[in-house]
Amino acid sequence: MAEEMSKSASATATTSAAKSRSLWPSVLRWIPTSTDHIIASENRLLSIVKTPYVQEQVNIGSGPPGSKIRWFRSSSNEPRFINTVTFDSKSDSPTLVMVHGYGASQGFFFRNFDALASRFRVIAIDQLGWGGSSRPDFTCKSTEETEAWFIDSFEEWRKAKNLSNFILLGHSFGGYVAAKYALKHPEHVKHLILVGPAGFSSESDGMSERLTQFRATWKGALLNHLWESNFTPQKLVRGLGPWGPNLVQKYTTARFGSYSTGNVLTEEESKLLTDYVYHTLAAKASGELCLKYIFSFGAFTRMPLLHSASEWKVPTTFIYGHQDWMNYQGAQEARKNMKVPCEIIRVPQAGHFVFIDSPSDFHSAVFYACRRFLSPDPDKESIPEGLTSA
Repeated sequence: MAEEMSKSASATATTSAAKSRSLWPSVLRWIPTSTDHIIASENRLLSIVKTPYVQEQVNIGSGPPGSKIRWFRSSSNEPRFINTVTFDSKSDSPTLVMVHGYGASQGFFFRNFDALASRFRVIAIDQLGWGGSSRPDFTCKSTEETEAWFIDSFEEWRKAKNLSNFILLGHSFGGYVAAKYALKHPEHVKHLILVGPAGFSSESDGMSERLTQFRATWKGALLNHLWESNFTPQKLVRGLGPWGPNLVQKYTTARFGSYSTGNVLTEEESKLLTDYVYHTLAAKASGELCLKYIFSFGAFTRMPLLHSASEWKVPTTFIYGHQDWMNYQGAQEARKNMKVPCEIIRVPQAGHFVFIDSPSDFHSAVFYACRRFLSPDPDKESIPEGLTSA
């Protein structure tokens, strides 16, 4: 069911090259990337990680679980694969599954794998249509179909990996997917960790009002039109061709670590992350095309998780950076209607990418969130110094 590749396996790029090698050298391509480049850049980024890991392409079949149809009207019946990395751990460690956000991939957690693998069996994935996973044509035409694209492919991956009773962590859009998955399959998730999750912003807050006013301007109308036309940031990167890597370099330099104190990316980390981000963004459009079906312009969710709070069945921890543009007050509103334990932790000197901006505090927040699985006396555990409870 899975094709395993160890961290040191030098055959990774060779295997991929046999499948997708171009007659043109990458330097002569308008978009200088390929499947080979994605996997190779991932391996280079993860070379920073000291904990041994296994990389595999997990076969999720050609259709959603329990269905005889192909993946959402796809014209192909070929099997699809979820790119997965599993880190060495102690045999009795609880399993932590990590799901990345929009425009990202599992390698974004490269600063966290070593610390988390010291306490968990860590498994990170590229969602279907992202990173090194299969990139089928995106044929969804509604919010319901789009949610099913991610939820059902994740469920098929879970079955292929024979997992259950795991901790599920999702960041941003990955938090939205993780929450929707836990609502549909609560029997498999023993704790949910939502890191700056999308889907909890209130449509009636001040930000929404300002956005409505902005839409009334010509600039707002233009941007809203581009959004509804499914113009994604990745299309801009592809459109720039060989100049795309320069744009991504400026983005990663300005974006990551900008809210941190003492945790800014090193020169090597920045270089490797920029290379990785470029290749994952510039590859074939697939999962990225979910954007307009899940969110309206301004990142307001079309089917808000706030409306499902009363249906929550899994204990949940929210983690936000103090400068996160996702509003933690949405989580506070949801908590009022939840019938399961729920806590909200805020991390100082961190923005939306809290796990990159302030990795040490992020790890402390995760360990505290999972104290009943890690501590012999969880009731005596107090929130780590520096973190705040909302």
